[in-house]
Amino acid sequence: MSRYRNLGLFLVLAAVWGTAFVAISAGLEYFPPVLYAALRYDIAGIIMLAYAAYVLDDVVPRGREQWLLVTIGSVLLIAAYHAFLFIGQQHTTAAAAAIVVSLSPVLTTGFARLLVPSDALSPLGLVGVAIGLVGVAVIAQPDPNDLLATNAVAIALVFFAAASFALGSVLTRRLEAEMPIESMEAWSMLGGAVLMHLLSLALREPIEPRTWVQPEALGALAYLALVSSALGFLLYFVLLERLGAVEINMVSYVAPIFAAVFGWLYLGEVIDATTVFGFALIAVGFVLVKRRALREEFGHLQALAQR
Repeated sequence: MSRYRNLGLFLVLAAVWGTAFVAISAGLEYFPPVLYAALRYDIAGIIMLAYAAYVLDDVVPRGREQWLLVTIGSVLLIAAYHAFLFIGQQHTTAAAAAIVVSLSPVLTTGFARLLVPSDALSPLGLVGVAIGLVGVAVIAQPDPNDLLATNAVAIALVFFAAASFALGSVLTRRLEAEMPIESMEAWSMLGGAVLMHLLSLALREPIEPRTWVQPEALGALAYLALVSSALGFLLYFVLLERLGAVEINMVSYVAPIFAAVFGWLYLGEVIDATTVFGFALIAVGFVLVKRRALREEFGHLQALAQR
């Protein structure tokens, strides 16, 4: 029964995070991109901090190492990731954005090996990273005569979002500071929101509250803040403890399916065969890079099933 419960929660998380890309596309019709992302984490950060205060005795970061952890989370995991994603998604589909973001686990391994030369990727692992990058290029379909075409630039920005998240994940893992993930996420969300507000001001994004009170705008913002962020991260915490990091990474490869289906149903977006092929290449790259960890996980699951 526990196995089916975990599977159910896994699918719910994939649905929540996959449909987040649809909510982003819907809300971008009303909000400027960086301000939209900042407002999302204003709300989500407060909720997450309240949750952290409920489950932890002390939610305030202590010492230089913990504050450095929060700073990396604020800059890379929240601000850079979402600024690039929201700006890029103005000119690409929800499913294409979700697929490119699914490259994050591959990039995470690549950054980890790059920052620790003694732990280099095997030749097959390097092939996996290369195949994943080819998948992104297939989705972008860059024109050699016009590399600044709107779609290619949009996909490149989403790729930078995935790279920011991957680098942030590696750097936070390399720090020796021990900090509860609930408080780290809460303070990173709030710090990232502040940085995105400053970036929004620097970009001189228009502030037009009248357009924000449209039902679809409020619904999209509420969905991102309450469901995709607050509920999504709570589910993530539960599954991370039950399943481990490798299986959680697989959410990235199920989420685009939900993004594609709901993008088609709600936004009328159509996914072409080229995008599907690009997704297949990224998935193959993930399997090659994570093959040892996947083999261990499947062996563990088989042992449990035989008990």
